[in-house]
Amino acid sequence: MKVSELNSVGFCCVQNKFEDAEITGGYTSDLLSDVMGNLKDGQVLITIQAHKNTIAVASLSGALAVIFCHGRSVTPDVLEAAADEGIALFSTSDNQFDATVTLAHSLR
Repeated sequence: MKVSELNSVGFCCVQNKFEDAEITGGYTSDLLSDVMGNLKDGQVLITIQAHKNTIAVASLSGALAVIFCHGRSVTPDVLEAAADEGIALFSTSDNQFDATVTLAHSLR
């Protein structure tokens, strides 16, 4: 599955300046130090942490996209940082468990 296809499985694209690469997996966490230690290149981060530091950690970890759960709003500075790093941003009203399950089923 490619990043652009996340939109077709129910995630709403909120920042679309990214390379449409193949997703290799996902990682769900709100603890950014945990994300830094465990998220792998090519994965999608699922979190409720909708702030600029999340984008920095996602970039350092090689994330292709970030999915913000619980309908978290994305501020202009987060949008700008993600565009600068080429990281796609998506949002969902789902909780993290449901978003993770949706992504996992979509990757099979």
